[in-house]
Amino acid sequence: MKSLLSRVRDAIERRSLLRAGERVAVAVSGGADSVALLLLLFDLRKQLGVVLSVAHFNHKLRDKDSDKDEKFVAKLAAKYGLVFHLEQLDVGARAKRDKANLEDTARRARYEFFEGLVGSGHLDKVGVAHTADDQAETVLAHILRGTGLAGLRGIHPEVGHVVRPLLGVRRAELRAYLKSKKQTWREDATNRDTTRMRARIRKKLMPLLEKQFQPAVVQHLATLAELAREDEAFLDAWASSRLRQHVDLKSGWACISIEALLECGKTKDCSTEGAESADTRNLGMARRVVRRIVKQVRPRGGQLNAEHVRAILELATRGENGKSLELPGGLRVRREYDALVFGVASSLAELKRRKPLEFERLIMMDGREAAVSTPEISCVFRFRVIDWPAKRGDTIETGFVLDCDALQSPLKLRNWRPGDKFRPLGHRSEHKLKRLLSKRRVSRWEREVWPVLTSGGTLVWTRGFPVAAEFAATEKTRTGLVITEEAIS
Repeated sequence: MKSLLSRVRDAIERRSLLRAGERVAVAVSGGADSVALLLLLFDLRKQLGVVLSVAHFNHKLRDKDSDKDEKFVAKLAAKYGLVFHLEQLDVGARAKRDKANLEDTARRARYEFFEGLVGSGHLDKVGVAHTADDQAETVLAHILRGTGLAGLRGIHPEVGHVVRPLLGVRRAELRAYLKSKKQTWREDATNRDTTRMRARIRKKLMPLLEKQFQPAVVQHLATLAELAREDEAFLDAWASSRLRQHVDLKSGWACISIEALLECGKTKDCSTEGAESADTRNLGMARRVVRRIVKQVRPRGGQLNAEHVRAILELATRGENGKSLELPGGLRVRREYDALVFGVASSLAELKRRKPLEFERLIMMDGREAAVSTPEISCVFRFRVIDWPAKRGDTIETGFVLDCDALQSPLKLRNWRPGDKFRPLGHRSEHKLKRLLSKRRVSRWEREVWPVLTSGGTLVWTRGFPVAAEFAATEKTRTGLVITEEAIS
């Protein structure tokens, strides 16, 4: 038993799950695992320097047995002189009202209770008694249902304020510990109900695997989960950086260009052998970014599975403009030219109605240069006067040049507005800018903040097009205006 205490303490200290001075409640259901965690932390509380209490959630799912569990845990807390936090909720009624899965509703309600205790200032952490067996069963259940790397991570040692110090401990060890302490516990009959997949894995599949295939299957699955978490953490950080770079994320919706999505795996620091390897990496990261976007904008529960992700990428690669997909959790994704827009129906409708984001800056040339910051679109525009044609070579990369003598005050940099027209150099007639942008497959969301330059109220330049023909530099031009654009990091 001393060995078990040492292992639990080492697990806590290695991951810094608990720190001295923290107020920690043990979530005790009355079952053997949670009772064992309470006793272990009670024995370790002085070494860890934590203030211990007990939290119990009565789901009201087992009639009188649920109330007996509550009384048992309350007496246990009193026995050890610990504060008792209690929450009661008819989870069955809530699940029926919300037309939701009963087990999922119970889990959400339980963790809402924990979050409430922490949020109200009563606690710093909540300890939950998931074991190595729970970890193995979770990973196996995910594999049987179909999963990727994320599902192989299993149960995390720490999520927010919830910590799990027993993920390296087997259930049998905890029962032996309780018997050595002469401590009883409550048995939940629903854990033996083999009509449930989790119970069948626990009672039938896992013993079969241990007996006939691999005695160390629990340890191996737990190790797999730990390795998957390490890899997932690295890939998740990579996906987060792509999210920040390429996703226009607003309240209730998000937009990403299809090109950026399908090339999310590109990096100059990662060499691969052949195009197939690069395509595989890009596709894998695209899947990950899609899941992150959905997680950011999804208004309520609903599991995004591999088929949903495949359909989204199919929409990106082969879908038509305006086509949309319904996703779990009340979410919808729609193709807008060369972009995907994610959001709930109400948010996307509101997006159509909302007032466009506008900006307007007066260009004041300080000598021969000016820099104009537009945080609305995360850009800095630089305006530079050059001698023409002496400095003509300076414009090879920047493109077309405006004739300074043709320009009139005031010079203004602003976003696109409905009705904007101009005749780009090389075109015979004037066009609405909206039409030109549509031909370039610029989405309505990008169009709203598309930058233009006006001279005396006339549109003379816009991003991605030649300058207005009437204002373009010619052989007679003496000085030209060059416009360059830089992203604000």
